[in-house]
Amino acid sequence: MTAQITALVDPNVSATSRRLAWLAAAPDGHPLGSAYLWIPTAGGVADLEIHVHPAERRAGIGTQLLHAAIDAAAVAEPALLGILTQPVEEGSPGDHFCAAAGLRRVLRLTYTRLALDSTRLALDSTRSAAGSLGHGAPEAVRAVPGYRLVHWEGRVPDDLAETYVRARRAMDDMPMDDATYIPPVWDVPRLQAVADAVARRNEILLVTAVLTTGDAMTADDAMAADDAMTADGGKAADGGKAADGGKAGGGGEMVAFTELVVRGDGTGDGQHYGTGVLPEHRGHGLARWMKADQIARTRARFPRLAGLLADTADSNTAMRRINESLGYQPTHRSLLYQHDLHPSPDASR
Repeated sequence: MTAQITALVDPNVSATSRRLAWLAAAPDGHPLGSAYLWIPTAGGVADLEIHVHPAERRAGIGTQLLHAAIDAAAVAEPALLGILTQPVEEGSPGDHFCAAAGLRRVLRLTYTRLALDSTRLALDSTRSAAGSLGHGAPEAVRAVPGYRLVHWEGRVPDDLAETYVRARRAMDDMPMDDATYIPPVWDVPRLQAVADAVARRNEILLVTAVLTTGDAMTADDAMAADDAMTADGGKAADGGKAADGGKAGGGGEMVAFTELVVRGDGTGDGQHYGTGVLPEHRGHGLARWMKADQIARTRARFPRLAGLLADTADSNTAMRRINESLGYQPTHRSLLYQHDLHPSPDASR
C-alpha cells in the first residue's frame, strides 16, 4: 500500500530538543500510523518512534515512515550522526521490522521489576535499607563511612544544584555497546527542565544522592562488585524540597545519584531513570546503598505503589547484579536499533 505521508507541525520544542512528526494515511484519509523524531539541539543522535496500526502492518507503512524520518534527519541542522530507535521487545513485530529494514542492532536491555506488595523493608538506625528486598532473609545495607545521603522531590534544591550538575558526568560512560552516544551537557536550567517535564505529566521525580562528608575511607569499606553507573531507564516536582531524614545543605560534594519517577497518585509501578556514581568514588558500595534507601523511602512515602521498574543494558553487569541483590526480577528483554548517517567520532561506541 502507498500511503500519504504528511509532515505535521509539532509545537513540542524545548531547550534541548525539537520533535518532527509524520502521519501516514490511506487514500480515504483514515490514519494508518505515525512517526516521531526527536532531534537534539546540540546534534548527535536523534531518537525515533514509529507506530503502525496492527491491522495495517506488513504493507510498507512503517517503511515509508522510516524513510521520511531518515530523509529529514539527513538534512537536519546541526548534522546528526544517526537515528536510534525506541526500545523494541525482543521477538516482537517491531524487532522484526527493524531487522528487515536493515537497521543495526546496537544495544540489548533487560527489564526488571521489584514487587513492593511482597517486599519487607526496614530502616536501621543509620537510615540504611534492608537488602534482598524482595526475596529471602533481609541483609543489612550499611551506610558507607565518609558519605551521607540526601533526598528531594522535583527540582533540585538551590544549594545542591551546582554540585548535581557536576555529578551528572557519572552517566557519561554508561554502557551503550555499539550505539553512538554523545553525553549531554548539563547545567542547572536543564536539570530544572527535566523536573518540570515530569511534573507536567502529573508525576513525581524522586532523587536520592550521595554527598561526601570528608571522612576517610578504609579498604574494608570497599565493595567493588556493588558499584557502577547504569542506564536505569528512561529518557526523562515542584519546589525541590529535601525529603524527611536526608536534609539538603550541610556541605559536601555530590558523587552519586539515583532517580525514580512515580505517578502523581502514588499507584501503579514507579520507573527508575538514571543511576550514576562518579568513577573516582566507585568500589565503595554507594550505588546499592542509595538505591536500597530510596526503595525503602519510596515504599513508605507511597504505600499504594505496586512495584518499581528498571531497564539495564545487558553489558552493565555490575548494575544488574545490584538490582538482582535488591530483589528485582527480569520481565523481558528489549533491543535498540540504529541507522547511521555519518561516521561516529568514536567508532568504539
